[in-house]
Amino acid sequence: MTFIADLWLPILLAAALVFAVSAAIHMGPFWHRSEFPALAEQDRIQDALRPFGIAPGEYMLPKPASMKDCNKPEFVEKLKRGPVAILTVVPNGPMSMGRPLAQWFVYTVIVSALAAYVAHATLAADAPYLEVFRVAGTVAFVAYAVGLWQNSIWFNRPWSNTLKHTLDGLIYGCLTGGAFGWLWPMG
Repeated sequence: MTFIADLWLPILLAAALVFAVSAAIHMGPFWHRSEFPALAEQDRIQDALRPFGIAPGEYMLPKPASMKDCNKPEFVEKLKRGPVAILTVVPNGPMSMGRPLAQWFVYTVIVSALAAYVAHATLAADAPYLEVFRVAGTVAFVAYAVGLWQNSIWFNRPWSNTLKHTLDGLIYGCLTGGAFGWLWPMG
């Protein structure tokens, strides 16, 4: 854990920079505004679903009972009739940003700590700025962006949304790499 003692300042600076820039990106008139369009007839759909009392969670519609059932004619017919959906249900009530923001900040600290670990394990104490930037920035990019690609591959999340978050991850990776390169200990 000596990497924490050696790199606590760039860990916290990178986390704070990513946190602040991500807030600006998501609250500003940038590329995330169009990610979740409203459903046509959203009030009627909400009214239709409300009596079911669906608990918060993730659901698939229709959902086969087993892999064998995927090819049964009655299940194939459900798929054809549609709608086919992966549904995320969140708790009812006013939206609160406190908890997600706190979790996001903890996540940025963890990503920065992982970048610190890899950089500390692979670079010399007097490594030049660009080497530190490359290693720490790549680790952060992978953590912030690459893991999201599977949601488009497996769960049909629009690739346009995933590419927007990949751009975010590239920005966050550069901020992280820059913080580490700037504050890298010199021997």
